Amino acid sequence: MPTLKKPQGLCLDKGYDYEEVREVVASLGFTVHLRSRGKEQGDIGELGHRARRWVVERTHGWMNQFRGLLVRWAKKADNYLAFVHLACGIITWRATGLLG
Repeated sequence: MPTLKKPQGLCLDKGYDYEEVREVVASLGFTVHLRSRGKEQGDIGELGHRARRWVVERTHGWMNQFRGLLVRWAKKADNYLAFVHLACGIITWRATGLLG
């Protein structure tokens, strides 16, 4: 949890721009960063780089290629978690480029 000595920000997109969300985030001690997509696109040129949220969205897309994760067939939580770890390992292995 964030403290006064170690504040922590929470980056959200326009979909979370509601007063209730701002109140919950403030009550938990986070500093909220909300930007609309139009403003974010304009800031790309100023900062020289893109927002990094796409990394998470891309990884979720890769994980959805594993049917056992997309449609949860495993009834036991341990089996599902093992499959999540296996999928993450395969994704990492593919990302290293060792496949050729």
